[in-house]
Amino acid sequence: MTVNSKHNGPIRRKDALDYHEFPRPGKIEVLPTKPLSTQRDLGLAYSPGVAEPCREIAADPQAAFRYTNRKNLVGIITNGTATLGLGDIGALASKPVMEGKAVLFKVLANIDAFDIELDERDPEAFARCVKALEPTFGGINLEDIAAPHCFEIEETLREALDIPVFHDDQHGTAIITGAALINALALQNKDIDDIKVVFVGAGAGAVACARLYESLGVRHENITMVDIHGIIYQGRDIEMDRYKGYFAQDTDKRTLSQALEGADVFVGLSAGGIVSGEMVKSMAPRPIIFALANPDPEIAYPDVMAVRDDVVMATGRSDYPNQVNNVLGFPFIFRGALDVGARRITESMKLAAVHALAALAREEVPEVVSEAYDQSHIRFGPDYIIPKPFDPRVLLRVAPAIAEAAMAEGVAREELHLPTYVEELERLQGVSKGLMRRLINVARRDPKRIVFPEGSEDKIIKAAQILVDEGIASPILLGDVEQIEARARALDIDLTGIELLDNERDPRFEDLAQVYYRMRQRKGVTIADARNHLRSPEPYAMMLVHEGLADGVVSGVTRPYRESLKPALQIIGVNHKQSRVAGMHVVVSRRGVKLFADTTVNIDPDAETLAGIAIATADTARMFDLEPRVAMLSYTNFGASRHPHATRVAEATRLVKERRPDLNIDGEMQLEFATDPDLRDEKFAFSTLEGDANVLIFPDLNASNIGYKLLHQLGGAEVIGPILLGMRRPVNVLQLACSVPSIVHLTVITCLHAQQLEREQAAT
Repeated sequence: MTVNSKHNGPIRRKDALDYHEFPRPGKIEVLPTKPLSTQRDLGLAYSPGVAEPCREIAADPQAAFRYTNRKNLVGIITNGTATLGLGDIGALASKPVMEGKAVLFKVLANIDAFDIELDERDPEAFARCVKALEPTFGGINLEDIAAPHCFEIEETLREALDIPVFHDDQHGTAIITGAALINALALQNKDIDDIKVVFVGAGAGAVACARLYESLGVRHENITMVDIHGIIYQGRDIEMDRYKGYFAQDTDKRTLSQALEGADVFVGLSAGGIVSGEMVKSMAPRPIIFALANPDPEIAYPDVMAVRDDVVMATGRSDYPNQVNNVLGFPFIFRGALDVGARRITESMKLAAVHALAALAREEVPEVVSEAYDQSHIRFGPDYIIPKPFDPRVLLRVAPAIAEAAMAEGVAREELHLPTYVEELERLQGVSKGLMRRLINVARRDPKRIVFPEGSEDKIIKAAQILVDEGIASPILLGDVEQIEARARALDIDLTGIELLDNERDPRFEDLAQVYYRMRQRKGVTIADARNHLRSPEPYAMMLVHEGLADGVVSGVTRPYRESLKPALQIIGVNHKQSRVAGMHVVVSRRGVKLFADTTVNIDPDAETLAGIAIATADTARMFDLEPRVAMLSYTNFGASRHPHATRVAEATRLVKERRPDLNIDGEMQLEFATDPDLRDEKFAFSTLEGDANVLIFPDLNASNIGYKLLHQLGGAEVIGPILLGMRRPVNVLQLACSVPSIVHLTVITCLHAQQLEREQAAT
């Protein structure tokens, strides 16, 4: 399994260990899908009610797919004998990797997965253990099992089980590189039945790739396989097995260098640095090179480009074009197979995935994908022969292709209407998938200089390191430099790329004090007061942004929210479009993305203020790729109460409709009618709000602040914020209980605001 990030920077040992240990050990948990709050619920879930589905399944085993989660459950099973680049580390030590794969199944395809680490090295015994688990799962993902045992185990289980068995190290790599091969051949103007292919490495991935390439049309006699002992040739008796032996050729060539002479395609699944520039020079015109060893390819991308200008190349890395990443395959292959109740994954299903991925790479790439990968325009060509690993369209192409192939071959238990199925997948995907990842990638396109007034705080120092490692922003930490450096040493944090600034010793201090004095002299501030005020880091940070010496401020770790907000309002001020600032939180739950406002600033807003909050929040929604659907919330619906609290919301709704007739908005209404369009249509057909509201404007600070915290603390929703709306320059204020990730996320939002302001200024 290969999962990389272009901007992951140096993953430090302590960071990795802390990530896996806190706030609770591991990366996954089990959550119930049914209520269990009453005695009746207990009776239905367990005894006596559970007896009914048990009887149904005993009478018809296929009923397990109706009454249990088996249809959406995959077993990720390993013995840890070939774990990532770590080799044979054993079953227990491989558990973090398997948990990671379970997370990818869930996040990318909404598949539940249990990781099972079997302390069993005998392939027959291992296969017996897995076979005994068949009643639990809808599919089996074999992972990180050393060759040749992985072949034997998979063959045994494919014959024995009536559910899909898929060894991702074999077939995932084969499918992704198969798609890359199809497109590379088209670009290089070569026919698949003429090409000569050299594989370096003869393990699970190489053998599976070679077999699949034959299914795609590569001639058997044109495949040369090389392992650590050289070319695999007929008659060789060094470390041979029947899987390697299948590819033994009648040849007098013995070395990798000889094999590559005149070769059209090189596929490396071995070790870094074993191919030289001279070897690449000896390949045929317009060669194709897949150097997939990780983290270091068999030959580095720049070294290939230095000797060949007619090459199409892919690697396992994300910092070079054409990353071969198994995450393009396994979640979506299993999604399609599970949804039709496939009994196995066949060769035709694998080929369907290959062609779906190859075709997707030739489609026009939407802007959201280009933005996420920091490229102005991605198009089919030598630097783009396979889709990007986190392209959201992969689910919508691969899963239906798998399902269609399974139905055509007769291995599906269910028949699906494919257009309807694609619509269901689109709803499954939703806008919440990967929201923060997308925003981070947009921020990376143009990192901004963000000032942190509380620079000596541990959370800020940790967040600053992440921001630099991820390429999100250029942090400026204000405070005593020696104190910051001492805290960084204690935290084992590298301050490279982080600017440290003691505001009292900054040579710009006096100039900024003079500017501040001129700004505030008619507010009773003397020049002495100005100097004294700017000795405090927060006002100084605001002045740096006010004068264009930094792009934004993030503060509030150590002080109450309103105390940090005050210098922002005094120095930065409110923009000309809005009379009041407001606070907004982004709430990401299973129901998608919702924007809550005002959550932090206006305690008891009047109708005019509520209207301004609604407009500002709706306009901000587009930053999150949301088309705003605004609900003005109340305890009552559409005039049912004439209490001032309700009429104020109704008046605010009227003002917004008058000022912004383009907005999809209505109110006053209760929450259930805002988020359930069918219920709203049934009871209030006259409502002008269309769809499920994603912008929720609360009548006062009590309701909104308690509301988002309830969802976060009790409902498990992810919360981003608070985001300040209406400031003239990018400023955001944290809350005292904030975490390091929340600091990073709010910094991302601050960077996006700075980018937006630059675009607006450029347009004028």
